[in-house]
Amino acid sequence: MNALNEAALIAPLGLTARQRARGQVRAQFARAGARTEAQSTFQTGGLRLKFPHSGPECEAVIINTGGGMAGGDHALIEMSAGPGARAIVATQAAEKIYRADGAPTHVDVRLEVGAGASLVWAPQETLMFEGADLRRRLEADVAEDASLLIVESAVFGRLAHGETHVDAAFRDDWRIRRAGRLVFADIVRLEHAAAMLDRPALGGGARAVATLLLVAPDSAARLDALRALFEAEREAEGPWLEAGASALDGFLVARLLSPAPHRLRAALTAAMALLRGREAPRVWT
Repeated sequence: MNALNEAALIAPLGLTARQRARGQVRAQFARAGARTEAQSTFQTGGLRLKFPHSGPECEAVIINTGGGMAGGDHALIEMSAGPGARAIVATQAAEKIYRADGAPTHVDVRLEVGAGASLVWAPQETLMFEGADLRRRLEADVAEDASLLIVESAVFGRLAHGETHVDAAFRDDWRIRRAGRLVFADIVRLEHAAAMLDRPALGGGARAVATLLLVAPDSAARLDALRALFEAEREAEGPWLEAGASALDGFLVARLLSPAPHRLRAALTAAMALLRGREAPRVWT
């Protein structure tokens, strides 16, 4: 069989197509006396779960053994805190999103927080490379008396390597329900992200952006303290930082942006400590 005929047979089988990663990780946290433990877990593909600490609050760390995601890759993350459970979920390192070359990268996050439970979703930064195309969707269902803290940040380019103007696409959709009622819906669309972030009315030259959301019965009572913290962070020496917060309908939301990822990270770490009453996850420090 000549090479031309062999290629004609292989192509219909899809053997010339690139293999893409499909990863899924799932954990259900349950109260066990004074402790919170992972009652059940599931992991497949390149995603893994580790539990470095379990006490009143269970700490979980997600590891991507593939070292990043590219176009066509898909990750599904599902975390559930049962009644009275307390858990915090982070990632081992920043998640790298590489060039898409066609199909976008998909990340779906689903969170569920039961009665009287507390869940923190605090992955480290998402690092966007040249040509990356990320489409992320986050959905959460929170009981009336439960608490959910979400901290998500993105950095556009490896700034220390001189990548100050990466052409990347970032789409982020959030849907948060409390007691079955939609209380927060948010859509972020950044096409040609660096160029958009250079516009004065959008980013003013920022390369690191973040959203922080707290859904809790007492969220509004924490607004003044969070604003004071942001004011102190803005006045600190170094590159500029912009941050603002509002409280509405049983939740508190904050936006942060800076040209320097380390300034953004410092502010987020301080905000998590303030809102949680304890230090940020150990992988953050």
